[in-house]
Amino acid sequence: MDNQTRVTEFILLGLSSDPQLQILLFVVFLLIYLITLFGNLAILTAIRVDPHLHTPMYVFLSHLACIDIAFSSSTVPKMLENFMRKRKAISVHNCFAQVFFGLGLIMSEGLLLTVMAYDRYVAICHPLHYMVMMNKQVRIGLVFSALLTGFLYSLLNTLLLTTLHFCGPNVIHHFCCEPPQLFRLSCSSTFRNHMVIFILGSLLGAWALLITFGSYVRIISAVLRISSTEGKRKAFSTCSSHLTIVVMYYGTLFFSYLKPTSQDFLDQEMAPSIVYFIVTPMLNPIIYSLRNQEVKKALLTVIVRRLESENG
Repeated sequence: MDNQTRVTEFILLGLSSDPQLQILLFVVFLLIYLITLFGNLAILTAIRVDPHLHTPMYVFLSHLACIDIAFSSSTVPKMLENFMRKRKAISVHNCFAQVFFGLGLIMSEGLLLTVMAYDRYVAICHPLHYMVMMNKQVRIGLVFSALLTGFLYSLLNTLLLTTLHFCGPNVIHHFCCEPPQLFRLSCSSTFRNHMVIFILGSLLGAWALLITFGSYVRIISAVLRISSTEGKRKAFSTCSSHLTIVVMYYGTLFFSYLKPTSQDFLDQEMAPSIVYFIVTPMLNPIIYSLRNQEVKKALLTVIVRRLESENG
């Protein structure tokens, strides 16, 4: 093994090798990326300027917006750069960095969605104690725990990834670096890597999903006991946006990581990656903007103030 040439860079084949199609894809994904940045920054601005949104629910939403910006930015700029380059190379160190931030942010987002589900459970099932149970110290602790757990999980997997030997080939059939693709290129055993990423990821995912599911079972039970139709509608409306995002998050992850890893599935792997790296960060602020009246009002207020300041 030591006599073999070590790989110093990988080649990302991306979505297409057709130059004309690459230009079109560049425009499409640049537009999506700009919408992602604008949408999440708009959510952050609305929450910051509107005092009515200074509640735990929207504090968590602001952290979700920050994660979405970072998550999309961990892959899309390099993807856009490669659309315009003939040689689509990424160094091994940058590839590992992409894996580290990708794994850390996607796990942190899942855990933050769990925190948000618990927040909705407390708000609906224990409304009189909501501000006490979700005080500032608790909110900081929950967000910090989600981020710390996510990045510790990522750090462990990235460190294990650096122990692998890559001696060729170095071509990745993907637009970014992800563990499954790198495992295929390794010329050393990846059994330990597979076990850690699957078992630890499954345990964290199952724990998060169990809390989320349990929270919504209790929420639905509590809402069904509300006598007025308007009360039920308001209660469900506060959860519908979050529940939609949870379904998208777990659906794409399950498809991506629980399917077989044979060559027949290579092309299909990019579809869920596009969803959770690129599409979901764009859709999250749109879903909250369209399905949440308070966010709608806050965004309109921000727009009106901006127009008044420009015309004034």
